[in-house]
Amino acid sequence: MIASDSSERRRGLTLRSPAFDDGCPIPRPHGYAAANESPPLRIGGVPPGTASLALVMDDPDAVKPAGEVWDHWLVWNVAPETDAIAAGETPPGAVGGTNSYGERGYGGPNPPDGEHTYRFLLYALDAPLDLDAGATKADLKRAIAGHVVAETKLTGCYAL
Repeated sequence: MIASDSSERRRGLTLRSPAFDDGCPIPRPHGYAAANESPPLRIGGVPPGTASLALVMDDPDAVKPAGEVWDHWLVWNVAPETDAIAAGETPPGAVGGTNSYGERGYGGPNPPDGEHTYRFLLYALDAPLDLDAGATKADLKRAIAGHVVAETKLTGCYAL
């Protein structure tokens, strides 16, 4: 995870998906080898004073087979009034980073060794980010340091 997971920072901000419940399987069309379509997401409880949102999807279970947490989707400068992200879409005006596939945009689950858990991490920030398109998660982590006012997490699992 990029920032601390304190209950204070989690209060109010929510992230869910109409495609799957927290902790449940992510439907097939959202897998990399399938339609590779990002799942629909719903955002709620954005704190007052939030200037932008950032979203990261990663796979912490990839450390064993890949040697690192695998980054699937990085998006920042999402407008704070955004309450939904449609399946297969990036919010208008948002900027996308480079995932671990070496691609910009969404790269869905593709676990090489059984079921993996995927985290969708949402951050409410007190400023928009001055970060170039194609930046990595390490770049994003540096850019949001000191700017996270709230965060939340949605998890799903996927197996080939």
